[in-house]
Amino acid sequence: MQQNNSFSTEHIWCVIPVFNNKDTVKDIVMDCRSRLQQVVVLDDGSTDTDISALFSGSDVIVLRHEKNRGKGEAILTALRFIESRGGRYMITLDADGQHYPRDLEKFIPLLQDDDTAIVVGCRRFDGKNIPGSSRFGRNFANFWLRVETGVSIDDCQSGFRAYPVWYLSRMKLTGSYYDFEAEVLARAVWAGLQLKTVDIDVWYPKSQLRVSSFRPFVDNFRISCMHTRLVGRRLLPFPHRKLVPASQKHVVSSVLRHPVSLLKALLIENATPAGLAISAAMGTFLAALPLISIHTLVIIYVATRLHLNKVMAVNIQHLCMPPFVPLACIELGYYMRNGRWLTEVSLNTVFGQLTDRLFEWLLGSLVVAPMAAAMVGVSVFLVAQALQKRASSHAKS
Repeated sequence: MQQNNSFSTEHIWCVIPVFNNKDTVKDIVMDCRSRLQQVVVLDDGSTDTDISALFSGSDVIVLRHEKNRGKGEAILTALRFIESRGGRYMITLDADGQHYPRDLEKFIPLLQDDDTAIVVGCRRFDGKNIPGSSRFGRNFANFWLRVETGVSIDDCQSGFRAYPVWYLSRMKLTGSYYDFEAEVLARAVWAGLQLKTVDIDVWYPKSQLRVSSFRPFVDNFRISCMHTRLVGRRLLPFPHRKLVPASQKHVVSSVLRHPVSLLKALLIENATPAGLAISAAMGTFLAALPLISIHTLVIIYVATRLHLNKVMAVNIQHLCMPPFVPLACIELGYYMRNGRWLTEVSLNTVFGQLTDRLFEWLLGSLVVAPMAAAMVGVSVFLVAQALQKRASSHAKS
């Protein structure tokens, strides 16, 4: 583990990945160079110009991928280079002009204080031409980071970040494109690193002038797949490898001394409209499955691992209590197996053919559970959102 003795800005390297941003990259890079001694441009297979030629005669370092390999791969290539040169911190920012190099100065004090944190620049979305997709993407990413780690920050989609080189180089990362930026924050928290934030300004040109390498369908699909993998890993009961030792907390004794505080914490845990909706959807989905006698235990486990609202998840399962939902699943499963409905209900068809009924319950629940979860989740979201707006309006009046 590195120590922060004899801190100097010479330890900080600035990295600008670039892919076909010939009109903006030079000004951005040279502005960064005026603020930091070490600047690396990672040309990720640009075809619009010779990036190396743009910086001939300067001391800016240009690395190149012959073919486009994605933003994540570009950052990791720069990381390996910087580590080989003894760099301790790496600040990344975009080459399209969205970020202002002057904001680099906001990161430096936080790096001097702590080398066990990733610092994320939270974009101020109060300017002109902010795309609706960017607002939605930020909220979407923030929500899933909270589910995966229990940590909330204002803008986990921002690419203006400072990474501690030693720790980042020892994390196992698989994302190669924009999914890298979602993965690295989750795995950093699991490894024991902190997430810190600074407010930064951001500039967006008009939509017809905007140049972006983000491909909505492909990259959103990659990001969704990454979040699915991260949630799946989070559900596993195996501990994560820690790069920073966790402080020991006497949780049990604290709960015994302050049970009321625990109850209050459970009630407000992830209590945003989206958080409550996902909690309700998850509780409904699991409650519809044939998890006989262990529904509550499974729901509590999943809600705990994913930092969902346990009170909502556990109580919403009562909507799926027998007999209605199990019978609906069995009937649907029977129809899927036999092409007709189960009309004879007797001791023999229920208990004498119990294994058949359980299989049909499982089969039918694979259809009923996601449909019920979706309907309950949407309903809870709308109600919670309406209550939130009402409470907000009353607070203002």
